[in-house]
Amino acid sequence: MATRNYEGKKFNINDIDKIVDALTVEEALQIDINNKPFTVSMRTPGNDIELVRGLLHAEGVINNVNFTPEISLKKENSNGIVTIVNVNIPEKELGKGYTNSRSLLSVSSCGICGKTELSDLTFIGKTINDKHKIDIGLIHNLFNKMNTVQHNFKESGGTHAAAAFTLNGKLLCAMEDIGRHNAVDKIVGKLINEEELSEAKIMTVSGRISYEIVIKCFKAQTPFLAAVSAPSSLAVDYAKELGITLFAFCRDERATCYSNPQRTKIQSTNTKAS
Repeated sequence: MATRNYEGKKFNINDIDKIVDALTVEEALQIDINNKPFTVSMRTPGNDIELVRGLLHAEGVINNVNFTPEISLKKENSNGIVTIVNVNIPEKELGKGYTNSRSLLSVSSCGICGKTELSDLTFIGKTINDKHKIDIGLIHNLFNKMNTVQHNFKESGGTHAAAAFTLNGKLLCAMEDIGRHNAVDKIVGKLINEEELSEAKIMTVSGRISYEIVIKCFKAQTPFLAAVSAPSSLAVDYAKELGITLFAFCRDERATCYSNPQRTKIQSTNTKAS
């Protein structure tokens, strides 16, 4: 259940109309690890198993993509929406992200808000050194493909989307959520569960790019990241350091590359900057 109907009054210059709008659902999901509370994610219900798996991968709680944890339902609310899940993880599979856990609240819009302290933002890892190149013309086709599966957005106008593609532009999966980074966690979790993570070379997201989405992309070892809107300054800084080719403002057959442009190519001889 991604949307709910709500009554409202629509004010025009001369008229007031009663309307019923479909609004995107936002509900809390408490994630327990070994029956102890770990975090709460504000998300759009649906694909919760993928969300949990992707989040724990991004946070470094589970670093082994070949390990499949047991995820069990602990509680539902009166509407049948899952509110608490438990993830059983043997101690040998627990990464440093578990001991350096975020505080209990993870909101749908901003990943930094749930961090325990600023030192948690320090990220150390091997830079992506992918040698493949991508044609700019392909980027626009990828967003067209993602748009065709944004069913919840077409109904409510209130969801973000993320999608993963192969280097040749084959759509591997696409997910929607009220939170941008939740949508990314869902596609990464699905790719892990279906053993397709290594095939994902390009990630597209609706909206803007925050630093956290760049880190999630890096944790998935995906060298190309593209968004409809603007990146933050920190997102560009991280993308440069981590070896991610970052595209933003990907609309109207334009795209601006802010980091690692050596991986780009263009069929046309016109190389004027967008």
